[in-house]
Amino acid sequence: MKNNMGSADKIIRFILAAIFVALYFTGTVTGTWGIVLLVLAVVFVLTSLISFCPLYAPFGLSTCKTSPK
Repeated sequence: MKNNMGSADKIIRFILAAIFVALYFTGTVTGTWGIVLLVLAVVFVLTSLISFCPLYAPFGLSTCKTSPK
């Protein structure tokens, strides 16, 4: 797996994951939507930790800075 996520992308995903978890545990979002947000939070954290987003790969997207040759 080649890294395809930059640092700004990782930070945004961590912030969104924290917001989703907070919404769930404060009871603001419950039921099915709460579970969906928790699953998204886990996916966001995991993709941030490994610096790879599987949805970017088929489209050839990358938010990594490339070093000049």
